Amino acid sequence: MNRRIFLRSAAAITGSVIVPAAFANKTPELEIDKELHLYNIHTGEFVKTTFQHAGQYDQQGLDELDHLLRDHRSGESTLISRTLLDDIHTLQQLFKPNQAIEIISGYRSPKTNEKLRAMGHGVAKRSLHMQGKAIDIRIPGINLRQVRKAALALKSGGVGYYPKSGFIHLDVGRVRQWGS
Repeated sequence: MNRRIFLRSAAAITGSVIVPAAFANKTPELEIDKELHLYNIHTGEFVKTTFQHAGQYDQQGLDELDHLLRDHRSGESTLISRTLLDDIHTLQQLFKPNQAIEIISGYRSPKTNEKLRAMGHGVAKRSLHMQGKAIDIRIPGINLRQVRKAALALKSGGVGYYPKSGFIHLDVGRVRQWGS
């Protein structure tokens, strides 16, 4: 057997032994608990809760998050998109897993949304906030451009960039971006 054939055979055997071992040590996504740390700047409420256990959503955790993300003006709440919560979790893990993300705006009732539009706050008529599919956030200590870049990389929906106001908008609608 020449040297080249020996090296190829050794590499093939070694690869077949090492690769499965590497995968065996990985924790499947379904076994990971997902926890969120959020702070609502308008109500002063803080929630640190597990909203997913072993790939299954946890109703108690979801209820806590739905309540925290309610319309702080009217007190109304809705079911917040689970995909949106997963996206927020991804951003939190990327930047500050043990620090609360600040919530500027979560759910907005149609009445609140219309009131803000009438006041000239640049609120969309059919805002996804009214469906529990949008959130405005900031992560203290992290440059807003970095958060925007990571949110865009998710390719999960819309990302709005509001540097003067100090937050990004994240939604699970069609993929798009605005702000500079």
